[in-house]
Amino acid sequence: MSKMSGLGGRLYRGETAVDFIGKRRRWYSVSALFILASIAALSLQGLHLGIEFKGGSSFTVNKATATIEQARNAVEATGVPGELIVQKIGNDKVRVQTGALDTVQNNAVQDALAAKFAVSVESIDTQIIGPSWGKEITRKAIYGLIGFLIVVMLYLAMAFEPKMAIAAIAAVVHDVFITVGIYALVGFDVTPATIIGFLTILGYSLYDTVVVFDKVRENTRTITSTSTKTYSQAVNHAVNQTLVRSANTSLIALLPVGSILFVGAGLLGAGTLKDLSLALFIGLAVGTYSSIFIAPPVLAQLREKEPAMQALAKRVQARSGGSVAATVVSTDAINGRGPRNQPKRKGRK
Repeated sequence: MSKMSGLGGRLYRGETAVDFIGKRRRWYSVSALFILASIAALSLQGLHLGIEFKGGSSFTVNKATATIEQARNAVEATGVPGELIVQKIGNDKVRVQTGALDTVQNNAVQDALAAKFAVSVESIDTQIIGPSWGKEITRKAIYGLIGFLIVVMLYLAMAFEPKMAIAAIAAVVHDVFITVGIYALVGFDVTPATIIGFLTILGYSLYDTVVVFDKVRENTRTITSTSTKTYSQAVNHAVNQTLVRSANTSLIALLPVGSILFVGAGLLGAGTLKDLSLALFIGLAVGTYSSIFIAPPVLAQLREKEPAMQALAKRVQARSGGSVAATVVSTDAINGRGPRNQPKRKGRK
């Protein structure tokens, strides 16, 4: 802990630093690889939409000895069309999801499950969801995402500045795209819990980015009058100052989410938790990355194109060169090596 606090102090004072802004091409390349992988996953596999989005029927059997194989065999014997999704819920329930069924097919599935597990038809929890309801949920989710991005952009533009809002939204879109791509690669079903997880990581990603941008605003408030650092150098210093805080906050957030994902969904078999926990876990990790490696470099790149910042960079460069020359002169004076006066030769005035 003392080593971490000592490192944080050195980063905050500028005694040591990581060049996040100068190496932005490297971070952009890493993000580009993840984005290409996400595009490939979405193109080849696509998202596995849950029953809430595409419609269908769900049958839940409460039987301690029920297995996934038994439930799948029983439903397949009825000859219902479409892909079957069979999940174990806890230790005593099995859920079977099918496509849209008519009344005859629905009754056939109920009878097959009741006969297979020796339970009554009335004890089977049956839910029928039409495709129109799923389309409505999808439309509302898209509207909610678009509205969220617009409101956040307006707030950041008023609270900070428009270019900070652009950089923050770019980082958020980066986070959502990579998270969706990994979700498609893993093959988990997209459920309303998944949408909740996506909206949650948007807020977390913005929170971490706003913390960094607030420090950037503090460091650049009078940057054009001091002319000691370029805008990119000031942004890099701000990222280093908030680096330890971002790492600690992200670690504390990832620990409980990881417990839900690996212990709750993996070991205990709470299948309903995996949709939410996977989206949160991936999103938190990607959001932390983007708030450090994506949003600040994008902001610096946008601001460095301004004439005032270009003039500032020239002044800082000129002052840096003058400082080097002054240091050489002062060092020579300390060592007793001043400018030499050549002795006059005879015959010359």
